[in-house]
Amino acid sequence: MSNNISDKVVVITGASSGLGESTARHLAALGARVVLAARRTERLEAIAAEIRAAGGDALAVTTDVSVQAQVQALADAAIAHYGRIDVMVNNSGFMAIAPMAQARIDEWDRMIDINIKGVLYGIAAVLPQMQKQGSGQIINIASVAGIKVFSPGGTVYSGTKFAVRAISEGLRHEVGGSIRVTLISPGAVDSELKHGSSDEASSHNVNEFYKQAIPASSVARAIAYAIEQPADVDISEVVLRPTVQEF
Repeated sequence: MSNNISDKVVVITGASSGLGESTARHLAALGARVVLAARRTERLEAIAAEIRAAGGDALAVTTDVSVQAQVQALADAAIAHYGRIDVMVNNSGFMAIAPMAQARIDEWDRMIDINIKGVLYGIAAVLPQMQKQGSGQIINIASVAGIKVFSPGGTVYSGTKFAVRAISEGLRHEVGGSIRVTLISPGAVDSELKHGSSDEASSHNVNEFYKQAIPASSVARAIAYAIEQPADVDISEVVLRPTVQEF
C-alpha cells in the first residue's frame, strides 16, 4: 500500500541537524528518496551514509542557502540524480535574539539572507521543474514567531518569519492546482536554532525558553502528514508547539 511518500524525491535544506536531519531520516524510513542540503559537508555525508545503511536512498549536496547559485546547483543535482523533485522543504533557519537598540545589523542581514532569501532561492530553484512535471509540493518552515511577534529581542526574526508566511500564502495562490504549498510553524523544538544569539542576556533567556522544547521528530511527523495527503489535498498550514508553551 502506497503511503504517498514512498519514492518521492524530497529536497531538504538545513539537513545536517535538528528539524532537517530528523525529517530526512523520517521520510527516508517511509521510502522517500531524500536530498540533504547544508553547509557542513562531513556531517551531511555521515547522515546520508546512515540513511543508506538503514536501507534508505539519500544524496548529500553541500549548500549555503544564502547563495542563490548554490541553491540552484542543489536542485540541478537532485534532478540529475533522480530525474525529478517532488517536494522542497525550505528548512534552513537562523535566529539571533537581541534588542533592536543594539543594532546588530550583521545578524539582521544574516537572518534575512537565510530565512527569507534562502526560502525564495529554494522556490526559484524547484518551481520550473515542478511546473514541468505538473506536480510538486513546497514546504516552508516558519515559526509561531511568524504569527505573533516575539519581542523584546526577536523582532527581526519575527519579521523574517512573517515574510515566510506571506510568501507561502501568495505562492499557494499563484501555483495552486497542481503544486501544493504548506507552511509549518513550530514553537519551541529541540534544535541548534537556540544557539544563534550572540547577546549574552538574550541567549540565556532563549535557552531558558527552550527547556520546554519538544523533539525535532514532532516536526518531521507534521511534514510527513502534509506530504502523504492525496494530490488534491493541500495542507496549507500546520502550527505545533509544546503543550506547555504559552507563546
